[in-house]
Amino acid sequence: MADVRETVIEATYACVARYGMAKTTIEDVAKESGVSRATIYRLFDGRDQLLRETVGWEMNRFFLRLAEAVADAPDLAGRLEIGLTFAHRAIREHEVLQKVLITEPDRLLPLLTIEQHRVLAYVHDYLRPLIDEEGRAGRLRPGLDHDEAAEYLARMVLSLIASPGRHDLENPVDVRGLVQRELLGGIVVGGAAPGVRS
Repeated sequence: MADVRETVIEATYACVARYGMAKTTIEDVAKESGVSRATIYRLFDGRDQLLRETVGWEMNRFFLRLAEAVADAPDLAGRLEIGLTFAHRAIREHEVLQKVLITEPDRLLPLLTIEQHRVLAYVHDYLRPLIDEEGRAGRLRPGLDHDEAAEYLARMVLSLIASPGRHDLENPVDVRGLVQRELLGGIVVGGAAPGVRS
């Protein structure tokens, strides 16, 4: 049944790409997937859950690609630098996401809000062992709570990916400065406080 579920979600994604979120129906998904409407209703508690799980599925695919992109970075700072640039570019170039953000933000944003807690937990859990590694290497401020540091970094990274503000995430020098001063500044030994230029 897991394979059928995946097939239905992939078909839903294709339909959203073609018709948009508002116009995608269970009937469209059934035709696209080759799975009967009755089976779709057995697997999902209606269209809203199907769309919500499709958003979650695509977010999972995004984070898998992101993890692959940063896998060879030598340390936490390197992963943050590569990750911010990759994520910013991937979101900017994601045709379906950009189309829906322009045409139907009122439909997508609530689904993203529902998913954000799961995404935050995922990013926290990814960062926590990297922070522990930095601590074992003696690079973190004494007494730093590693869970709080991981949550802080997760929240900051997700915020910057969505809205980089004054930062140019295409510029490696700008990204390096952002990571060193604002993300790691209050965490690493000898780090500059946020907003202080070294």
